[in-house]
Amino acid sequence: MSAAVPQHTSRTTIDILVRRVREGSGAWAKLALTERLRLLEDLRRAYVAIAEPSVRAACEAKGIDPGGPLAGEEWLAGPMVVVRNLRLLSAALRDIQKHGAPVIPRTHLRTLEDGRLAARVFPLDRLDAMLLPGNVGEVYFQPGVTADNLREEHQASFYRKPHKGRVCAVLGGGNVNSIPPLDCLYKLFVEGTVCVLKMNPVNAYLGPFLEQAFAPLIARDALAIVYGGAEEGAQLVQHDAVDEVHITGSDRTHDALVWGPPGPESDARRQKNEPLLAKHVSSELGNVSPVVVVPGPYSDGELRFQADDVAGMVANNASFNCNAAKLLVQPKDWSRRSAFVDRIQASLAHAPVRRAYYPGADERWRQFTEGRPNVRLVGTPGEGDLAYALIPDVDPAKTQDRVFRQEPWCTVLSETGLPGADDPVAFLDAAVAFLNDTVWGTLNATLIVHPKSLKDPTVKAAVEKAVRELRYGTVAVNTWPGAAYALGSLPWGGHPSSSLQDIQSGQGWVHNTFMLESIEKAVLRAPLTSVPAPPWVPGHRGVAALGRRLVDFEQSPSWLKVPGIALAALRR
Repeated sequence: MSAAVPQHTSRTTIDILVRRVREGSGAWAKLALTERLRLLEDLRRAYVAIAEPSVRAACEAKGIDPGGPLAGEEWLAGPMVVVRNLRLLSAALRDIQKHGAPVIPRTHLRTLEDGRLAARVFPLDRLDAMLLPGNVGEVYFQPGVTADNLREEHQASFYRKPHKGRVCAVLGGGNVNSIPPLDCLYKLFVEGTVCVLKMNPVNAYLGPFLEQAFAPLIARDALAIVYGGAEEGAQLVQHDAVDEVHITGSDRTHDALVWGPPGPESDARRQKNEPLLAKHVSSELGNVSPVVVVPGPYSDGELRFQADDVAGMVANNASFNCNAAKLLVQPKDWSRRSAFVDRIQASLAHAPVRRAYYPGADERWRQFTEGRPNVRLVGTPGEGDLAYALIPDVDPAKTQDRVFRQEPWCTVLSETGLPGADDPVAFLDAAVAFLNDTVWGTLNATLIVHPKSLKDPTVKAAVEKAVRELRYGTVAVNTWPGAAYALGSLPWGGHPSSSLQDIQSGQGWVHNTFMLESIEKAVLRAPLTSVPAPPWVPGHRGVAALGRRLVDFEQSPSWLKVPGIALAALRR
């Protein structure tokens, strides 16, 4: 039996709930750290309690066998991420109690080649490093942030100078079940802002579970949850008791709220920079997520590992992820170019064809694939399913091609070639310019780089320059940016070069449990290959057991739990 979906919340009830939360906002802003910490511990236990039924409901909604390996996607992207975030927020508040801000040791700070500051925030310790062996996550700051002023001027500003109470309308994402709770937790515990969360109709079934898990917040009038579509969302964001808005969704939804329905009037408002919605709006809005392959001395096994990684970026959650790989960028005349596409295709064949549970996916899939001469289809879809579609060798000169300008939001991966097969430095220059100037979105990008290439100082300098210059909120090296999303300690959001008039992937940050400010981007680096393989690769048989074990680990980390996690992770 499918999970019950609540009825749309009436206009009267929305009004009552918003005003109730408004009344609670002042008390929430003044709440003592000891009480916040107690709440976070209660919330962590409560979220663990709803983990199993919420995962089962998500599996039913997405056409996944709740007893099969694919259920692990929901364990990892749902309860594991939320429980980890709650634990990291507790650690941050304990640091604030003792030191005034979440602690980043001086040894974790470094100066980039352009003089800006970078801070390592993952791993936190040896036990944390066990989650993603060999991975290192850093935050790059905007100019003006230094090792001396970071803690006093660019961290945890709410706890240094609390406001008197604010209300945020949160329009929840419908694709990944950790998005709505994480967005609210960020507003509540990092910014001190109470929330009215409107569930997305796609995953409104999650709402009752959140009401149960977050009952202590609801009882304090720090959170309310409402249901409905565009009409209810418009009422909520326009309510006079709402101070600010956070949106996870599409840029079209964002622009319709901020500037009004598409047409001459909204165009005029945008040109004059006179938004219809005159409130602070933060947002996370998707991306044509690129994967750039820097030429190098890859072995067949190394290419196979990275092809599996890219295939997992496509297949995970039926490709309804804002960080799903959507565009592969390779050197045009590289000898391994076609072999890498072939290997991704072979890896996708190990991924089950998935239900297209997100509305409009079949129409978008046809828009991207119809009329393309070289489309490769993988899988045999049944009713309601979509095959994986590879679109190789798209002409980069056709800069207005849909594959560069529009997020597919379905199971489509395109590929294009740029000059520089024999010159990694020239290729990286071309790739950075192409991604920054042609490809839509500013959320996340991936670079695949061979470690032997980095032994050449010129290539290493070019890679570091590319990481700095890519206008993306997250740049991942040799791994999926989705891992950065899951870690919680790294900030997640679009690059700050976006503007309200050209919103791209959005503005503002979430997750970010170190409560950092003046952020330019997050950078996550991983080894070219690893054992065990990442849990998102197609055909991973242990991912469901791994997800359950990691939820338990994040509830109470212990070295005693590591062997069981390792055994599940090794079940390829």
